[in-house]
Amino acid sequence: MGWTMTLKDDFGVIAWTRQAGSYLSLFLLLSLFSISVRSDNVYPRDHHFSWKAGQWGQCTGEECGSGGVQTRTIWCIHMEGWTTHHSHCQHMEKPESQRQCFKVCDWHQDLFEWEVSEWESCVLVPFFSNELKLRATECITAQHGIQRRKVYCVRTSNRTTVSSRICEFFSQKPPVEQACLVPCPQDCVVSDFTSWSGCSKTCGAGLQHRTRHVLATPMYGGAICPNLTETRTCSSHVDCPAGEDEYQYSLKVGAWSECRMPHHKDALLSGRTTVDFSTMSNENNTAMLHTLASHQHFHHNHHHLAHAHIKYPASWELEVGYQTRHVRCTRSDGKNAMLSLCTKDKSPLTFQTCVIPKDCQTSDWSSWSPCSKTCRSTDLSPGYRLRSRIMTQIPVGGGKRCPALEEKEACNIIGDLLPNCPRYVWRTTDWGECRILPLLSQQNRRLANISLLCGGGIQTRKTYCVQVPDVSAPHHRKEVSRPVNAGLCDGEEPPLAVQHCSIPCQHYCLLTEWSPWGACLYDSCEEPHGKKGFRQRRREVLWESSGTLGTCPHLTEFIPCDDPACYLWQVQQGGRCIPTKNSCGPGTAIQNVTCVNAKGEDVPDAYCVEGPPLAEEACEVPCSADCVVGPWSSWSTCSHSCASKTAEGRQSRTRTVLAIPGKDGKACPAGPALEQWRVCNDHPCVVFHWEASAWGPCIEDTSMALNGTSLQNGTVTCAVGVQIRKVICVKMNAGPVVNKRCSDSSRPETVRPCLLPCKRDCIVTPFSEWTSCPSTCLPENATAATQSRYRTIIQRAANGGQECPDTLYEERECESLRVCPVYRWRTHKWSSCSLVPESVRRGLSGPGETCGKGLETRGVSCVGQSGESANMTECLQWAGPLPPQIRECRVACKDDCTLTAWSKFSECAGCGSSRIRKRSLAGRSKKKETCLNKELYPLEETETCPCDEFLSQPYGNWSACILPDPSVLGSSQGWMSHREVKECGQGLRYRAVACINQQENLVSPALCTESGYIVEVCHIPCPIDCKLSDWSAWSPCSASCGSGLKIRSKWLREKAFNGGRPCPKLDLKNQVYEALPCYSECSQYEWRAEPWSICTINTVDDLPACGEGVQSRKIRCVKKGTTGNGEDSTVEDSLCDQEEMPPRAQVCYLACPNDCVMAPWGPWSNCPVQCDQDTSRNRSRHILRPAASDNSPCPEMVQSESCVLNSTCFTYQYRVSDWSTCQLSENAICGQGSRFRLLDCIRSDGKVMEVQKCEQFGLINKWILSESCVVNCPVSCVLSEWSPWAECTHSCGSRGQSVRSRRILQDAQEEGRPCPNQLIQTKPCPLRPCYLWVLSDWSPCTVAGAACGEGLRRRNLSCVVHWGNWHESPRQPVKEELCGDVLRQRIQQEMEQPCFVPCPGDCHLTEWSSWSSCQLTCLEGRSFETTGRQARSRAVIIQDMENQDSCPHQVFETQPCKGGKCHSYQWRTGGWSNNERTVWCQRSDGVNVTGGCFPQKRPTTLRHCHPPCTKPFSHCTPSGVCGCEKGYTEVMTTHGFLDYCTRTPGVDNNKKADVKTNSGRLKPGPSKAKDLYNEWTLRPVGPDGRVKLWVYAVTAVGFILILFIIALSFLVCKPSKTTKTSPPPQKPLTLAYDGDMDM
Repeated sequence: MGWTMTLKDDFGVIAWTRQAGSYLSLFLLLSLFSISVRSDNVYPRDHHFSWKAGQWGQCTGEECGSGGVQTRTIWCIHMEGWTTHHSHCQHMEKPESQRQCFKVCDWHQDLFEWEVSEWESCVLVPFFSNELKLRATECITAQHGIQRRKVYCVRTSNRTTVSSRICEFFSQKPPVEQACLVPCPQDCVVSDFTSWSGCSKTCGAGLQHRTRHVLATPMYGGAICPNLTETRTCSSHVDCPAGEDEYQYSLKVGAWSECRMPHHKDALLSGRTTVDFSTMSNENNTAMLHTLASHQHFHHNHHHLAHAHIKYPASWELEVGYQTRHVRCTRSDGKNAMLSLCTKDKSPLTFQTCVIPKDCQTSDWSSWSPCSKTCRSTDLSPGYRLRSRIMTQIPVGGGKRCPALEEKEACNIIGDLLPNCPRYVWRTTDWGECRILPLLSQQNRRLANISLLCGGGIQTRKTYCVQVPDVSAPHHRKEVSRPVNAGLCDGEEPPLAVQHCSIPCQHYCLLTEWSPWGACLYDSCEEPHGKKGFRQRRREVLWESSGTLGTCPHLTEFIPCDDPACYLWQVQQGGRCIPTKNSCGPGTAIQNVTCVNAKGEDVPDAYCVEGPPLAEEACEVPCSADCVVGPWSSWSTCSHSCASKTAEGRQSRTRTVLAIPGKDGKACPAGPALEQWRVCNDHPCVVFHWEASAWGPCIEDTSMALNGTSLQNGTVTCAVGVQIRKVICVKMNAGPVVNKRCSDSSRPETVRPCLLPCKRDCIVTPFSEWTSCPSTCLPENATAATQSRYRTIIQRAANGGQECPDTLYEERECESLRVCPVYRWRTHKWSSCSLVPESVRRGLSGPGETCGKGLETRGVSCVGQSGESANMTECLQWAGPLPPQIRECRVACKDDCTLTAWSKFSECAGCGSSRIRKRSLAGRSKKKETCLNKELYPLEETETCPCDEFLSQPYGNWSACILPDPSVLGSSQGWMSHREVKECGQGLRYRAVACINQQENLVSPALCTESGYIVEVCHIPCPIDCKLSDWSAWSPCSASCGSGLKIRSKWLREKAFNGGRPCPKLDLKNQVYEALPCYSECSQYEWRAEPWSICTINTVDDLPACGEGVQSRKIRCVKKGTTGNGEDSTVEDSLCDQEEMPPRAQVCYLACPNDCVMAPWGPWSNCPVQCDQDTSRNRSRHILRPAASDNSPCPEMVQSESCVLNSTCFTYQYRVSDWSTCQLSENAICGQGSRFRLLDCIRSDGKVMEVQKCEQFGLINKWILSESCVVNCPVSCVLSEWSPWAECTHSCGSRGQSVRSRRILQDAQEEGRPCPNQLIQTKPCPLRPCYLWVLSDWSPCTVAGAACGEGLRRRNLSCVVHWGNWHESPRQPVKEELCGDVLRQRIQQEMEQPCFVPCPGDCHLTEWSSWSSCQLTCLEGRSFETTGRQARSRAVIIQDMENQDSCPHQVFETQPCKGGKCHSYQWRTGGWSNNERTVWCQRSDGVNVTGGCFPQKRPTTLRHCHPPCTKPFSHCTPSGVCGCEKGYTEVMTTHGFLDYCTRTPGVDNNKKADVKTNSGRLKPGPSKAKDLYNEWTLRPVGPDGRVKLWVYAVTAVGFILILFIIALSFLVCKPSKTTKTSPPPQKPLTLAYDGDMDM
């Protein structure tokens, strides 16, 4: 579907034509434009209800074109405005709610758009009339207002306006009005009046005035400012002398006319002075102030340099013209008078030469610079762009000053179409190698073997900043990006640059004791062969360190043996001996025979190679007369652990005779037969074991080519290799032997698979961007500028990977830097002195002679280095200050003084001296009195001689001691070097030098020193670490028996100084400890008993030696573990526990013949574990020989006894020692370690037993005896490198300093060296003088050649030098060249201002007041604006009341300001005095003002009572009600008003009455002075002040009652007559009245 579009500019009508359709769309569109958009009401006749239609909605439809539909809402309303049901309105008159429309296509939307203007200022909402007026109610915070703006529909192509209906097709029209708030009206606020001025006349009647100034101007419809001046008459006590003239006469001049050339036709007319002599003139004597900008200049050539082909002027020439002014004589009453009354004989100056003004001219604007914002960032701030132009003509003679030469405007304000700004993020290099040396203190570094160090350490890496182009682009950690300035990443926290690491230490194992030697076994029981075997013993690993190098020591040892057997027959004694024939005699005993392996486990009998032992064993049951021998004892301990050439192990066992034989009985065996010996531990004392070396490096295995093997955790490895180690058989305490000496089945493995390390190539970042070259040109002899770039290594090469490049830093000279061009000014000859032309002089009053002051001019052009002419703009840029083009000159008049030319200056005598030049009067001038005035015509000039001697003196403080920077740029760029940052030693410190000339002015430091500094060697004391002593010897074990701790300690030898490593945590004795578990044998000695002797029976006569007897044995105290039985091992008995000493003798019983013989008692059975009191234990024995007859029965076979705790029964429990301190490897400083504790078995009586004892009782050990622990590493503070020295904070003066900084990469931890306090270093900058243009204050208004009228005030521009601290250092004037181009500076400032000096009697304005303080518009104390306002004003001064009709109006002005405050205003009142007080308005900062406070809330200044106090002795009280004077009491009416005043009874009028007051409970009106009687219902005093009659009656009755009581008491207390003794005299009763009314 195609469309063509026709635009009709005159009517703003658009017609669309469908190529293949009807023309209906044009008709519909035209009809749409003719319909009003506003909603309308359709009122029927004589009805209260009407239809109301809303606005038409947007055109909707399935396709764009003429088939669209528009709808609107229709509703029924009452004429009062409320909506009702549609049935109340007539349906015949209902407007249509739907119509056809033309639906605009989407592409049409790009052709038109809404254009809106800025919102206008907020104005008050209009009320019923169209005028704007304030609300009637008092304004509290703000008033509702409305803002409007203009909205147009414009074409996007040429921004021309079309009908709004077109844009409404696309989008809704933006609102043209919005609500806003107008702050409350703010009245004008003025200050208090100044004090009255002096009287205008010293005699007679005069005027005096006082003024005030505007502090805040009226805003938002506030009250206007009041009069700023008050004037009143004054008179002096001195009368004016008679005959003195009533008026004063003053010469009054007008402003100078514009400068013009003399050949104009209007020269004579415009120059003629006309004086008005009329006496009735009401001329207003205020001068018109002509601004120079409004003058018309007829000789200006305006150059608009739009293109390069327009030539700039080749030279600048000046033209001299003339200007005139009006002069008149004015009288003090404002009337004009004859000129001669003012000038006397001298003619006034009415003309002068001048320079024809030339306006500043500039080139056309340059093109806009690129926008500073080139990407879309998060801060939403717009960018800016600049354009500039250059000055092509300097303004001369008051021409127009230059406009702004640079323009700045916002650009890319929204920035939605811009690409996203690049993000800058930190990247890191790989971690460096793990190092332990930085953790060592100075003391430990000297002692440690650095090559053996292991355990915890630290590793570092470098951080650098890179640009990330897009947020959405995924980036891998190893992605290399070009490094950029680290300052771009300042917003983010940099990644950690230091982390903990560890170097594996040697393996550490905790092992059990060796097991006993096992039986002689074949090397492999599965394949037994040969006659050689091995006996083995083993030990287990209790704990081993993780993450360490190496393995545990050997766990198995071997001894070769002969006749090995893997399986043996085990014989267990069976039942009793059963006689074969009779009840006694020979018999057999059955024994249990099983085949067992080396572990004692039953196996099938077939495993045992040899034949099994007999199942029955021959034995004998003694008969009643036979000798009875007891069973064999256990074998004693073996005397030797192994057999050597000189000794072999032996052990024995014994048995004893229990019954002697009877007659015919079998005799007892001989003595040697009662003891048996056998060889034990007959193996040789030679032990072998396998010894394995450390695993070798991982090497490639050709048999296992598994490149790219993927492990189970998914990480792809490079290749699988093998590690090999050497395993040899070693003879204990000898060396390697052949491998067959060790058991081959227990040989450790020699090969294991491993992962080959991957090849790692070196990875470096790309080079950074070249540093920027200087943007400005270079002077001719300047050294060539350079630029550099660098790159950073982020991964070192390893395992044969590609090595890193050598070049990490590059430097080169900047290319194509232009040399600054050389241009200079060429001055032309001075012209002759130009005076006002004679034709002009003739038409003006003034001196007629052609002489006097004039002007000389010269042209200036620009030339290049070779003398060729150049554009003036080139010299303005490169040639320095413009030479002066104009100077004053003088053409001598006849009456002028003539002088000779100045002589040459005399010779200088050195620095500080002066030189002189002279001239003299010539001709007739020598006799003229005016020429002899040396002030006007000096004949001698003195000037100070130039001096090149300078004084240098130190200034300010020394810098910090700065150590030399050890880093060389490019050597280790980009990789964290392993050097230690030196924080102490010899450095340099700097102090600025002030270079001062003879005038004591600061000059360039290069004139005194090369560097501008005094440099001095300084020393930073090196930190001294905390020093501890060496470890002490280990203390004895803390437990004398069982497990405990042994301790060793270090103590403090030297504290840390100057930021050295702090000490570890010390105890109160300044010591630090290490603890290890230890075990003390409960007794190193034990009792050892020899076998009992034969039972000795004391026989009488020849009776048989049987029955009870005594036997003894030897008891020796020996050291535990000794095997010999000789006396050599015996020690003193006192070393063994006396309580546990076995008995040396015992009663024994040797059975007689025919007696019953019992075997020895067996062991006691075990008591229950808990040792219950109700339980018992048993032991038993059996009959060896029965009695011959039944008359002598056998004794008991079972014994029992109660289980008593700690006597016959004991309980056991485990106990652990305290933990040791964390134990590290011998060469480790910190990191992963272990701690241990030991286990004891404790009997219930507190005795320490072997651990096996607890195991025998089935106790389960739940204690953990070893665990991992960590010793935190003493990480010293790690700092970044110093940043480069920053530029000076001030380019000149004494306050400049350069700063460099560093940041903390890693805080100190544990006993690491703390971070230094100095993270920022400053050093002073060279002390360069500050040169500054200083504008003087405006001079007083001066009128040349007259007393009053139009004049000029001027200010001077001077170059001063100061030390940078502007307010403190004195400013000394110096040559203008040091500050720059004085002419350029002058044309930027206003150096002259027109002003007006009032003549006596003139009504005039004061000077401007100073600017008021900055004030904000505030609502409820809070401001909604950032820019405040300040005001100043000029008041009107009336000098003569006759001239007050011609007075100007007072003026004020405002200007915006920053840093304003919110002010509030409050009424203040003084104290009352005679019902009057002062009331004033005060601002919140304490300034008294007029205006600002709400007039409605003003407190009253006078106090009135209503109704007036007309009663005698009454007056108006401070509370506003009538009261009585002192000594009088108020009597109130029932309405609370004063009725009358009555004298208070008993009160002297001269004394203060004691009057009780009431708060007015009974009266509506308050009263402050009431009598006590007023509280009584019956008032004793009448209105006339007399006491009422009933008061006297009551007083009389009271008196009679008192007399009656006295008489009655007398009768009752009368003494009895029967008593002879007289009573003591009674004291008379006295009644005293104390003045209390209540008595």
